[in-house]
Amino acid sequence: MTATATCPNTLGIDFGTSNSAAGIAVGDRPWLVEMEPGETTLPTAVFFEPKRPMRIGRSATRALINGDEGRFMRALKSLLGTPLLREERRINGEVTNFIQIIARFLSEVKSRAEAATHQTFTHALSGRPVHFHSNDPARDAQAEVDLRDCYLAAGFEGVRFLYEPEAAVRSARPSAGLGLIVDIGGGTSDFTLFEQDATGATRILGSHGVRLGGTDFDRQISIDHVMPLLGRGSQIRNAFGKETLPAPNRLFNDLATWQMIPFLYAADSRRAARDLAKYAVEPQKLNRLVSVLEDELGHDLAFAVERGKIQTNGVSGASEDKGADPRIDLRILERGLSAPLSPDLMQQSLAKMMTQIAESAAETLEAADVAPTRIDRLVMVGGSSLLSSLETGLRQLCPNATVENRNAMTAVADGLALSAASAFT
Repeated sequence: MTATATCPNTLGIDFGTSNSAAGIAVGDRPWLVEMEPGETTLPTAVFFEPKRPMRIGRSATRALINGDEGRFMRALKSLLGTPLLREERRINGEVTNFIQIIARFLSEVKSRAEAATHQTFTHALSGRPVHFHSNDPARDAQAEVDLRDCYLAAGFEGVRFLYEPEAAVRSARPSAGLGLIVDIGGGTSDFTLFEQDATGATRILGSHGVRLGGTDFDRQISIDHVMPLLGRGSQIRNAFGKETLPAPNRLFNDLATWQMIPFLYAADSRRAARDLAKYAVEPQKLNRLVSVLEDELGHDLAFAVERGKIQTNGVSGASEDKGADPRIDLRILERGLSAPLSPDLMQQSLAKMMTQIAESAAETLEAADVAPTRIDRLVMVGGSSLLSSLETGLRQLCPNATVENRNAMTAVADGLALSAASAFT
């Protein structure tokens, strides 16, 4: 058997809900591909426009910001395991599905890695959350089948999967004792408990996860602080009487959900919004909803919420900025429009989810029969792991642990890069 057959050329790929990256090991160090000039991480976003190839990453985001004609999509990973993934739909005159859309994204990642390394990658080692769907075993299993099909459609001959927090263990700084990886991604929160000895030898003691992540944080902030300005909770008059009822939540909830936004630009959703505005007690608010759907501003609002979250987290974590007045800037919709988002308001919105994440971390330790007081360090991974309220809750759970976040944005990708070469041996 040839070396090529036993050790295929394998690319480590961190396909994330919000960002993606790819790399290989050079010697004993991870080397991540420069996916865009000066950037090793790539937004997991696509943009379809008439008579042009699909754009990905920051190019896709720029097309949205510039107001180019076309369709923007983000958080595609969240559709894995759901019926929506394989439903055919027409985009810019082409009949396709999300398997093919994700495959095109992964194919472009493959092509850029091959161009950067002058190698051909026949196989992939892909990260995956511990649970794609933590409350639905059937969907959880289907999600891996779906992702495998995406890689094969992208041109890879084979793919293997590694839990994302376990990949992060492989890139963590060696230190004797017990550690807990806390990987808060765009769509899931994952935990790996591990033990290292004085030589750096590592033993995985258990992994656990929950379908809850940064896009869920954005969604809740949007529902609580932005959607009321568009009419959520407003009263709608009965067309045939004097009674009023609250506006139905479906449109607002979908508009606050990254992966559902493109589906709202259909004629039935726009018609429903116009009907609500027609009978609204507060027509100004519902007319804003109409404008968002008519002008396809849903993703612009979602980005505004994300920026507001980041700004507020910066204020809550820096004492010198305590006097700042963080807000969600909504000028894209109406001049001077904004929504206050103080650290206290954001903490109130996210309190239930922060509790769920801390409980999931505690379950990881309990399953391994390890007391939280024995944890020596918390290794924070993923952009959303940097939320100060999350760190506070985990410090309370593991009071004797130090916190590390030096490679929060690339730890998973680094670990996959280090593990790729041996993935098929």
